[in-house]
Amino acid sequence: MSKADIGLVGLAVMGENFILNMESKGFTVACFNRTVSKVDDFLAARAKGKNIIGCHSIEEFVSSLERPRKVMLLVKAGGAVDAFIEQVLPLLDDGDIIIDGGNSHFPDTIRRCEYVESKGKLYIGTGVSGGEEGALLGPSIMPGGSPAAWEHVKPIFQKCCAQTDDGQPCCDWVGENGAGHFVKMVHNGIEYGDMQMICETYQMMSKGLGMSNDQMHKTLTEWNDGILDSYLIEITRDILGYKDEEGKEVVDLILDTAGQKGTGKWTAVAALDVGMPLTLIGEAVFARCLSALKDERVKASKVLSGPAGSFDGDKDALIADLQQALYASKIVSYAQGYQLMRAAAKEYGWNLNNGGIALMWRGGCIIRSVFLGKIKNAFDNNPKLENLLLDPFFKDAVETAQTAWRRVIVASVNLGIPMPAISSALAFYDGYRSERLPANLLQAQRDYFGAHTYERVDKPRGEFFHTNWTGRGGDTAASTYIV
Repeated sequence: MSKADIGLVGLAVMGENFILNMESKGFTVACFNRTVSKVDDFLAARAKGKNIIGCHSIEEFVSSLERPRKVMLLVKAGGAVDAFIEQVLPLLDDGDIIIDGGNSHFPDTIRRCEYVESKGKLYIGTGVSGGEEGALLGPSIMPGGSPAAWEHVKPIFQKCCAQTDDGQPCCDWVGENGAGHFVKMVHNGIEYGDMQMICETYQMMSKGLGMSNDQMHKTLTEWNDGILDSYLIEITRDILGYKDEEGKEVVDLILDTAGQKGTGKWTAVAALDVGMPLTLIGEAVFARCLSALKDERVKASKVLSGPAGSFDGDKDALIADLQQALYASKIVSYAQGYQLMRAAAKEYGWNLNNGGIALMWRGGCIIRSVFLGKIKNAFDNNPKLENLLLDPFFKDAVETAQTAWRRVIVASVNLGIPMPAISSALAFYDGYRSERLPANLLQAQRDYFGAHTYERVDKPRGEFFHTNWTGRGGDTAASTYIV
């Protein structure tokens, strides 16, 4: 019996579809699932007649693989991954490879990579994005971990991933230990931001302008042919046009409480850890938290008042402004995400290819859009680019959009319609372009109540001063440190 090129553990939606994807590209795949009956069900149905080897034990699974063995996990992040690593390690030879394709938190991947390497094996933590359809037809794949493992999985991953229109694979090596899962985490954070901004735009159109779902469907159809051409605009268009068998518009029947699996929160926490102002994604996470307070919001809606007026301006003009505001905010979201990746690369010693990351996100993944090609161009033109807003293309795009962007925020405030992500994007832009911010006063306050010291504009950086503001304090200052 011929051996499998790769084995995959976990026959949930992503696992089944990725197995079928790899098999369709000419690879023989072994599969295993903790609930063994799922293996038989899979072989009897979707995998019937295909080059897929079903296994009923871990031992059978490992023995069915070509060396170096490539064992891929698509299981729930957390303890399940650690448990399987412990189960499979004694059965592997030196140089065999364990691949975690789930949404693991990158510190766990750093730890697991070090542990598996200490046992003589190789480890890859890879982000896989694209959902059910992407797994089957070609996802975006973001691998990182043991560099020696890449040459063994590269032919499989780059053949099975999504391809750009010009045939480039949406998969490349990201970096050492947890780099792949970190980049996937940032991808998911950007996804949170994109979705929230689209939802804010939808609410402004629906509640602020009184547009019907049909009208919004038509507007998003037009937008998807322009600068906002993207998967998330595309599916939002389809959702707004969808009716059930009774002719009811399904989006209006869905309860307005959002779920989350934690990757957006992880992104925001990682930004706090390295001191990067990831304001937009943070607001997107908090917006989901606020949506979950449904019962409280219902009570508050009967007690708390806001503007009662309706929009009486040019609706078509505001719709055009909304397109520009969403585009400019999207630029800020990616600018912040790349700032975070740059800081993390420095913190963890990763050599990230920023243009390559944009290319990996061009196809297959949830945030795929035409826009990402411009990001790749920006980093190709200047690999040391500090912020996307400083690239000529994005600088011009935001300057073109910002008047419309400001009109949208003013309209949202006047109408009492919350736009936390889009307004935070504008606040970040205004802060980032400010040569002087009011942090001088903040430092004075800190020094006043806690003797935390400050630097002076007329002295060299790194020299700290303390003032006895009341005349009652002494000259002793607190030590200076940054958390």
